[in-house]
Amino acid sequence: MATVDECRQALHDLAARLAANAEAQGRLDLDRTLACRVTDLDTAFHARLTGGRLVDIADGDDPKAKIALISTGDDLIALVKGGLDVTRAIASGQVRIKANPFDLLKLRKLL
Repeated sequence: MATVDECRQALHDLAARLAANAEAQGRLDLDRTLACRVTDLDTAFHARLTGGRLVDIADGDDPKAKIALISTGDDLIALVKGGLDVTRAIASGQVRIKANPFDLLKLRKLL
């Protein structure tokens, strides 16, 4: 079972990967708050997606976040490491993303 520290590190690893990809993909027009809720650990993190980057990662939930990712700790880590296909995970309900449809389309470019 994943720990809170491992989930936090996974988000920082994702931020590093997105930063590297942002240079190659060009600027993505998306500036939204993000909440990552880890259901089995009863914890959450929040950050900001801006210009194809994930910045200002911090502990705690943001109930007003425009985008929410909801998963277990193990699934979050598997997603970030590439061991879990995001499309299949969402389709099966293993991972949930709450966002408006236009934001979801833009998020696909990041994933």
